[in-house]
Amino acid sequence: MSHDKGHDKRHDKTLAEWLAHIEALHPQGSAGIELGLERVAAVKMRLEQRETCPVILVAGTNGKGSTCTFLERILLTAGYRVGLYTSPHLLRYNERVRVGGLAADDAALSAAFARIEAARGDLPLTYFEFGTLAAWEVFAAAGVDAIILEVGLGGRLDATNVYQPACAVVTGIDLDHMEFLGPDREAIGFEKAGIFRSGVAAICGDPQPPQSLLSSAAALGAPLQVLGRDFGYLRQEQQWLYWGPAGRRGGLAYPGLRGGNQLSNATCALAALDAVRERLPVAMKDIRQGLLEAELAGRFQVLPGRPAVVLDVAHNPQAARVLAVNLGDMAFHPRTWAVFGMLADKDVDGVIDAMRERVTHWLPCTLAGRRGTSADFLAARLRARGLNVAGEYDSPGKALRAAQEAAVEDDRILAFGSFLTVAAVLHSLGRAA
Repeated sequence: MSHDKGHDKRHDKTLAEWLAHIEALHPQGSAGIELGLERVAAVKMRLEQRETCPVILVAGTNGKGSTCTFLERILLTAGYRVGLYTSPHLLRYNERVRVGGLAADDAALSAAFARIEAARGDLPLTYFEFGTLAAWEVFAAAGVDAIILEVGLGGRLDATNVYQPACAVVTGIDLDHMEFLGPDREAIGFEKAGIFRSGVAAICGDPQPPQSLLSSAAALGAPLQVLGRDFGYLRQEQQWLYWGPAGRRGGLAYPGLRGGNQLSNATCALAALDAVRERLPVAMKDIRQGLLEAELAGRFQVLPGRPAVVLDVAHNPQAARVLAVNLGDMAFHPRTWAVFGMLADKDVDGVIDAMRERVTHWLPCTLAGRRGTSADFLAARLRARGLNVAGEYDSPGKALRAAQEAAVEDDRILAFGSFLTVAAVLHSLGRAA
């Protein structure tokens, strides 16, 4: 490698400096999002990145993070060294890149970023593209046995789609990110189906997928399995049963992740593992243990103590409807104080409508950054529906403190609406470690 001095300097950057650098490279546009695979594919080739182990690619409007967590935990329990790439992070960038169940350390990420920087030359990369290529470098250096990639946005043009999967999963299709993916489920289904490949197992966790997804799978020659048609689950007393092309697996404990929707996500994970079982066999005991031990911050996360504190990153109407059902399944709480912050490009009204029956006192808060909505904007949307606004706050932390002061032991405090809302509340509660 020539220009050694410049190369050494690149290695001297801290992770924080690297993140600032890659953010500054591509500041324009909607939150720095620019879909397309040409740039990533070119840098991937320069880095000679190759799929030397099975890759499971997971897309979906909601449920993809949970499905990835189930896959990771089961494969880890079975003794595999697993690489997992997810986004966004809650508290630290390192959460996005996990090896062997642990967040990658600063040194591994910084070294990977330095390799991407050297290889890209004058090719521009977005923040997400840079991060995706770097995650792969970390996994390659660690010699993992399996890689799980969570699609960032859509599927067809997402940076993760530059890698060839052994199995492609779409958990569900609903309305979100319409400015990039199209105005309805048909358009969004087409984008998500873009991760399917000819002859590669395709799993769909949406029991009523849009026709565009079914047609795309057929046109590509991707063998598609749909939840409820080709695989599924049955609830039983205190346990549940999975069924699929490879047969039935009964006596499964309910997943460690809370909420009724998690059975669909766990079922998708088991269907994906069935599809790659020749390359990554797992025993029944590993499935049972892995499902039980799965943990994911901010997905219907109920913190111990009284009043109960519930954290959920739900930020679109479908996720909010699921959250409403899960809250309804909890023990009775006379009052629910909701710390509520959202981003401006989300369906704020749809989320409020999904949650209006579950929240007695709303505490709207401002989220920082150019995409954040203000507390007074949210308060106006709530008041327009005749809902009870307990106050307006310029940060989630202040809204949380107000909720803690007002709530009594039998009440419930809920923080939801965005990853940023949940992250700020975790910080305020001293759980940011």
